[in-house]
Amino acid sequence: MTSEEVLAGLEAEARATKHAETSSWVAAQLRQRIAAGQLAPGAKLAEESLRDALGVSRNTLREAFATLHAERVVTRIPNRGVFVSHPTADDIREIYRVRRLVEPAALLWSPPAPTGPLAAIVREARRAAETEDVPAMANANQEFHRALIARAGSERLDSFMEQILAEMRLVFATMGAHPRFHAPYVEDNARILELLEAGRAADAAALMADYLDRAEQQLLAAVAG
Repeated sequence: MTSEEVLAGLEAEARATKHAETSSWVAAQLRQRIAAGQLAPGAKLAEESLRDALGVSRNTLREAFATLHAERVVTRIPNRGVFVSHPTADDIREIYRVRRLVEPAALLWSPPAPTGPLAAIVREARRAAETEDVPAMANANQEFHRALIARAGSERLDSFMEQILAEMRLVFATMGAHPRFHAPYVEDNARILELLEAGRAADAAALMADYLDRAEQQLLAAVAG
């Protein structure tokens, strides 16, 4: 997606949404675009263009940048501007340390909920795997993890996961367009769904922990390479 298309999407969202021009709303809009892969690692966030598109003040935008910088989603470079971050090996280790605490726990302790949304995501992921559509596989993977956390019914957890997924999208860029990274996790997600449907939450959580360990090691190897 081009920068012009991203700006057009932000402008449309600003027109359609009655918001208080708060920095948290602006940060959420940018975070969502990063999580969706519309803003890639290294992309410059042009302040003037974003202010015009979102219809917000300079101070509001800069407060949003400060929030995203604290989340490690963007990087501010003196005299150059604000850029979408490139995650480091240490960032990957920290992200997966957090994910190993949160996601297995969500599988264990979330209240019962319909599994239809998860099943729909798995079907979409399998279609993408058949055609080696890497962006679609990555999108489905993101949506699966987002949906798992959503089962907890916590707005705070949903917001936290959105930050994690934004960072993960930047990490995935490290893997390039190779389907071998994403494809095995399509079937892992399917197996987690099967275990949930069978009432085997503890086994689903154990598989998730193993899954996250494997993904972390692959990503660290890619960064080292």
